[in-house]
Amino acid sequence: MHRELLARQPGMEEHAGQLRTELVWIGKGNAGPREADFVAPQPDLIASALTDLLAFADRVDLPAILQIAVAHAQFKTIHPFIDGNGRTGRALVQIMLRASGIASHTTVPLSAGLLTDLDRYFDALGAFRAGDAEPIVRTFAGAARFAAAAGGDLVDALRSALDESRELLAGVRPQATGLRLLPLLIGQPIVNSAFVQRALAVDVVTANRALSLLTERGVLTEQTGRRRGKVWQHSGILEALEDFATGIRRARR
Repeated sequence: MHRELLARQPGMEEHAGQLRTELVWIGKGNAGPREADFVAPQPDLIASALTDLLAFADRVDLPAILQIAVAHAQFKTIHPFIDGNGRTGRALVQIMLRASGIASHTTVPLSAGLLTDLDRYFDALGAFRAGDAEPIVRTFAGAARFAAAAGGDLVDALRSALDESRELLAGVRPQATGLRLLPLLIGQPIVNSAFVQRALAVDVVTANRALSLLTERGVLTEQTGRRRGKVWQHSGILEALEDFATGIRRARR
């Protein structure tokens, strides 16, 4: 997982997927391990700690949110990699949500719920490392409630944006490249011709014809005004995503 997430990040090519071989700690300024707020386990303990963590994550006799919260906190405590532990820890949450059956067709923005109160999250991690798991479980439960509400609103807004686009394309044959492109815009609301060619396995002429159709019907807007290197965006999808981000920022106040 770590390798897939970081293999293409500049400077991480040699470290992606590799367990750390040095001591790491978290603290203010130039604080050393003696003054640090947290010192991660010694490198020679990482492999066995991860083995225990995976065994815990595979259990089927625990409430899902409790299990996910503890697994995430334990992963962050092990801190098995030089960099990328945050991203990998968030990915672990999503994998466990899928495995538990809570999220089978979409991604639950649980991390967005955690972002609404970072102080509470870090305090809960500190309490977990001191032997008290209750705060991190409560923090994840609150984040799950926020994520369910915010994620539901986002799904509704994205569905509405796609429905409006389909109405604008009334009369277009179902197999048309433009219609096939629509659902892909959810994950990639800003596109160019090369993306369409690659994503739908079509040639440049077909891709450009589809983009022209979507532009003429008001689904996409071309942003550059240039003859070459054109870029299109779906403003409705971008607006829905921005509203979602605004809701998170507002909740943090």
